[in-house]
Amino acid sequence: MILTLTINPAIDRNLTADRLAFEDRAYITSKHDSPGGRGINASCVIHAFGAKTLALLTSGGTAGARLEAMLNCCGFPIVVVPVQNEIRTNLTISDRQGLTIKLNEHGPAMDEEEVKRVQEAVIAKLPGASWLMMCGSTPPGVPADFYARLIVEARREGVKTLLDTDGEALREGLRAHPTVVAPNQPEAERLLNTVLITRTQVAEAAARIRSLGAEAVVLSLGSQGAVASNGSGTIQAIPPPVDVVCPIGAGDALAAAFTWSMRRKGDFPDAVRWGVAAGTASARLPGVSFASLEQAEEVYKQVEVRDA
Repeated sequence: MILTLTINPAIDRNLTADRLAFEDRAYITSKHDSPGGRGINASCVIHAFGAKTLALLTSGGTAGARLEAMLNCCGFPIVVVPVQNEIRTNLTISDRQGLTIKLNEHGPAMDEEEVKRVQEAVIAKLPGASWLMMCGSTPPGVPADFYARLIVEARREGVKTLLDTDGEALREGLRAHPTVVAPNQPEAERLLNTVLITRTQVAEAAARIRSLGAEAVVLSLGSQGAVASNGSGTIQAIPPPVDVVCPIGAGDALAAAFTWSMRRKGDFPDAVRWGVAAGTASARLPGVSFASLEQAEEVYKQVEVRDA
């Protein structure tokens, strides 16, 4: 079973407009709400690919009750840790040309007791897990080393870990030596305090991030695929050109499909290839949507993997 943690979930409000233009009006052509959060998204992909997953998340307020009701229809089990404050609502606006704007709230402040309950809930589920995916931002009140603590606990249980976060939570998590970290390019640039322009710079960045403590790094480059580094070297996975409709969530699909493939075969280059295929296939879909296994496999056949 692949266990995912979303400590800062959301209701994702997805709007599609006819066009997005600076200082001009646009008209909304469709809108819908969906359960949001990187870990929840990862569980959706893993479940769609036919593997077992358990999504652990926090929930509070009216928005939390709506989130739980939505997740009851997703087909995979969830574990909810109640929190006192209202969970966040995030806004995604896309147009027909693929331009997307995403506006996120910080999330509800959590107290020490609530953080402790989340940690205990994760630890209780580790014995039945092969992987623990810690995904997304942490809300106010959660210590920067929270994910690092869970990485240590997972290692004690022999559970592999994937860390997909940003800022100090990423920096602290790396010090705990996760199995894999999966930053996107802006997150990697913030971590290393640099700008990544060329493929050579990206490959060097992946190796530098690995030197900070991760066993392996999968650095997502959006429509350009990914560069990945482990003990055997650095590779790049290059997707075919596609018409991008909405890129939001493509990185979550990448991390999920990578973990799904590693659990299934343990072949690192092939897992990176599957991750890029799932992310690319998802970006072709409207709104925050995730590709099926069949849609990802179609792209997988066209993804090129080579040394970086």
